Amino acid sequence: MTQNKNYTVPIIMMIMLFGMISFVTNLAAPMGIVLKSQFAVTNFLGLLGNAANFIAYAVMGIPSGILLQRIGYKKTALIAVAVGFVGVGIQYLSGYAGQDSAFAVYLAGAFVAGFSMCLLNTVVNPMLNTLGGGGNKGNQLIQVGGSFNSVMATATPMIVGILIGDAAKARITDIFPFMYAAMAVFAIVFVVLYFVNIPEPHAQQSSEPMANLMAGALKFRHFILGAIGIFVYVGVEVGTPGVLNYFLVDPNTPNPMNATTAGFVAGTYWFLMLIGRLVGASIGAKVSSKTMLTFASGLGLVLVLLAMFTPAAIQVSMPVLKSVAGVTSFGLLEVPITAAFLVLVGLCTSIMWGGIFNLAVEGLGKYLAAASGIFMVMVCGGGILPALQGWVADIAGYMPSYWVIVAGLAYLLFYALIGSKNVNKDIPVGVPVI
Repeated sequence: MTQNKNYTVPIIMMIMLFGMISFVTNLAAPMGIVLKSQFAVTNFLGLLGNAANFIAYAVMGIPSGILLQRIGYKKTALIAVAVGFVGVGIQYLSGYAGQDSAFAVYLAGAFVAGFSMCLLNTVVNPMLNTLGGGGNKGNQLIQVGGSFNSVMATATPMIVGILIGDAAKARITDIFPFMYAAMAVFAIVFVVLYFVNIPEPHAQQSSEPMANLMAGALKFRHFILGAIGIFVYVGVEVGTPGVLNYFLVDPNTPNPMNATTAGFVAGTYWFLMLIGRLVGASIGAKVSSKTMLTFASGLGLVLVLLAMFTPAAIQVSMPVLKSVAGVTSFGLLEVPITAAFLVLVGLCTSIMWGGIFNLAVEGLGKYLAAASGIFMVMVCGGGILPALQGWVADIAGYMPSYWVIVAGLAYLLFYALIGSKNVNKDIPVGVPVI
């Protein structure tokens, strides 16, 4: 009876972990500005830290589910927190490594941190739901955690921008205060979770081998296309603001910004994602996932195309935190209209994950758990597509690189309209023997 016990402290820890997932994940993209400055690397190489973080999902997606089955949620959470501490710690050590090895050390740290994020993503939702006693209270806690996740996503590029200051002089050591805070949070959460007794979410043990369940899920066309959709979606979500940040600080951009202000502008994208999620949650019971995904991907496509073909020299006023002469304040800021269009894409990407997931798993029955594991693997798109976009930016320029985003949004529109239809309803999906 979880409702009769006070789990305030572990609930706070889980919500903090929601924030840490966002912090560690969203640190990787703006860190590319530091890597470009310190090591004089290309956009593609600058985004390798982001790629390393997400590729870890491809390696750990399925094993994380197996780990849950074997040792339970609390022990898995403890392992994830410990690995997160180590991952951020390795990135911290890269600031002391020699110039020849520091880049490789940082990439190793980003990869290790990615393991932690994958594990935490499989743990925090069911843990919060259980701590809340399930039902509406459990769902409410998950929404609170998700909101804090979005707040951290908004704050991370802004704080990194403040710490960097002058992008041309950025060094890994500039980010040390953020890394100290992250390691402290991981350490505190580990100690609290270790000593506090908390309920264990029930994990069903199927009599069927996981390989058979995964093979069964892959028989459904709409699921395969949906899994590709998740790969594409996460790449679009990360690449849109990530490359925008590079574009805004580039000396060849009309009226380039300092790293602090550029971080604030890019952070507004994540803030709009928070707004979009709140709106999506309020209308989700009335509007179908297909309709929401169709509208979001179509509008996103229009916004990105407008950004690409509207001259960046055109400036518009945008309400944002800004840094002028070392003074940070909130107010209207003149930004390229390109940036305004791309920031608005955050409203579109905010509701895509839920829509894709719901459409892709419809009618899967006993294959749902295996399908969720495959989805976790496909999150690696958040590292691969932005790296591809960075490579295109190196060759053709920042705005042409958004053809990668256009292709991704066009695919998501196709999935919403056509690919999401379940054409394999004849496949048996009965619940397996437990």
